[in-house]
Amino acid sequence: MKSLNQFFIKMSCVGTLALSGVAAVSAAYAEGKDPVSDRSSTTKKLESLGKVDMAARPLVTVYEVTSNVGEIDARAATAMFTTALVKSRQFRVLERNKIMGGVAKEREMNQSGVSSGNSATRQIKGANVIFEATFSEATASKNTSSGGFSIGGLQLGGGSNQDEVGMDVRVLSVGTGEVLDAINVRKAVESSQSSVSGIGALVDTIASAKGKDLKGFTPDANFQSARKESMDRALRALIEQAIFELAKRAGEWTDD
Repeated sequence: MKSLNQFFIKMSCVGTLALSGVAAVSAAYAEGKDPVSDRSSTTKKLESLGKVDMAARPLVTVYEVTSNVGEIDARAATAMFTTALVKSRQFRVLERNKIMGGVAKEREMNQSGVSSGNSATRQIKGANVIFEATFSEATASKNTSSGGFSIGGLQLGGGSNQDEVGMDVRVLSVGTGEVLDAINVRKAVESSQSSVSGIGALVDTIASAKGKDLKGFTPDANFQSARKESMDRALRALIEQAIFELAKRAGEWTDD
């Protein structure tokens, strides 16, 4: 009986420590984490290109990123593409997608004398190059795997899944309509899950092997976790990789 009481005391201590750990983690993240700037590997690749003098940069724009994949928001993708072009520091990026919004309204205010300066009379710069991008591929569950293991009532399980998304980018000359360059890139979008259950059953098995009866007071616990890569992060990585590759070849573009 003494050994049985000691067993319960030990299990109670383990449970108390586990609950204390959960409470501590919950308290630490009660206010959430601070926002951070994107420091992904593809962002670092863009930074590695170095800064080109503004006067030497080609004037470029992107009107709209299109998508043949229903889950992808084309407007968000267009914003990501524009941001990546600017982050590369290789191009002078001209707004076109929303120029009839803030830019046009500000010029109207200037023309009517509401605002100072002469922005209404200045000519908007024209692009030499247009980027056209399409999310053209999406393969669900390209690779899947799952497995499990059990012993004495304890069950361990897990699995993984890999989707794939791809995009095509073309570089067009405004002056000639020629396709100056093109690239297609793909990105795996991964997810995984794991689970542990039957801890109580394992405790019962061990106790029975030692000739002990826990009389229904068997402690039990289970654990499940899942991780899935963000689709938005995957799209941004695709776009930044494409621009990184194209920027390295920008010196080869000729507009004859």
